[in-house]
Amino acid sequence: MNTQLMCVSCNTTLVNSKGGAVFPCPQCGKHQILRCKNCREIAAKYTCPECSFTGPN
Repeated sequence: MNTQLMCVSCNTTLVNSKGGAVFPCPQCGKHQILRCKNCREIAAKYTCPECSFTGPN
């Protein structure tokens, strides 16, 4: 099975990239949110596929 870590905002692969973040959804805590450095820096929107929470606020 091929499970790649992908940024939830831009779908960039997070393997071997610095500055990314992985954290549980702030609302439901059931889904891991993965963000690349660029999307974090520009505050790109993301949506949790589990509960539809949208961030950053």
